[in-house]
Amino acid sequence: MAGETLIIGGGVVGLAIARELHKRGHSDITIVDKGICGQEASWAAGGMLGPQAESDHGGEFFDLCSESRDLYPQFAKELLAETGVDVELDTNGTLYVAFSSIEMAKLKSRFELHRGRGLTVELLDAADIRRREPFISPDVVGGLFFPNDWQIENRKLILALRKYAELNRIEIVENCEIDKIETKDGTVTRAMAADREFECESVVLCAGAWTNKLGLATAGIVPVRGQMICYRTAKRVYEHVIYSSRGYIVPRRDGRVLAGSTSEFVGYSKGVTDAGIATLREMAEEISPSLASQTPYDSWSGLRPKATEEMPVIGRIEGLSNAFIAAGHYRNGILLAPLTANMIADRFDIDTTVMPNRISATN
Repeated sequence: MAGETLIIGGGVVGLAIARELHKRGHSDITIVDKGICGQEASWAAGGMLGPQAESDHGGEFFDLCSESRDLYPQFAKELLAETGVDVELDTNGTLYVAFSSIEMAKLKSRFELHRGRGLTVELLDAADIRRREPFISPDVVGGLFFPNDWQIENRKLILALRKYAELNRIEIVENCEIDKIETKDGTVTRAMAADREFECESVVLCAGAWTNKLGLATAGIVPVRGQMICYRTAKRVYEHVIYSSRGYIVPRRDGRVLAGSTSEFVGYSKGVTDAGIATLREMAEEISPSLASQTPYDSWSGLRPKATEEMPVIGRIEGLSNAFIAAGHYRNGILLAPLTANMIADRFDIDTTVMPNRISATN
């Protein structure tokens, strides 16, 4: 189904899908975004690629996240060759620290679970952690190290994907909100904004927290606000992403340290709050008390798209032969972008379900 493909939503998922479809020979691809491409949840993210750090157990969703994480080295390499943009894939690994015997007991249990499934993980005592991170809190009693959980500079990833689109004549239409989609005889025929119409042979809905507003999907996607703060150090002083039970800090190559994040059901209300910033500061300074001497120099928020059962919705839309959905990635949009792009592109080329039961509300 090559030609005249309309992608509604220009976040990391929409941009990655456009790239993958183009690489497979599809032409006349248009991305339409209600604002500026990549400036919503994708821009606000922390960029962690950490399925092991974020999961206490396995299952289909964990497998999906791990599979996508493992695509990142090649994905980053290809983007650098295609666009000249280094997305700063950082493979130093992730620490998860404990501040009490109770927390440490839980991490030991997770260690046994991960080891039992053949996953790579190390159990560390407090001295081990301080050797790896000299600025860690002296109150840390131990933790886990996940060498295969990484991070990406998500804003540079957006820039790279956008540059790929521009270099390859993928049309990007911004500040254009689709408010109606017409269907006829089981197919989408066109999408309409206030002052423009788009005819299409196929359509992909990936408008994040706004996907349900397009009227075709029944995934129950709701926005969840996540606030973030950012410190700046003169040089990079942390080598790893560092989690605790209350949040995480993410060190960037240029000395920035991101700290996040909140999870708030406040509808489509964006912005940061004094309470949110205070909570994030307390969490970050617990992990590393040296941050207490600094004032965060930046803060922001994004609206994560959360679907029923926190499973992303990826596949064909039931009852429509030419309509697809890729939404509801919640906290894992950056992590799942390359695999989501592959899964949607696969569905363009074949009529059967690639991964049954892994994607809710689709066939």
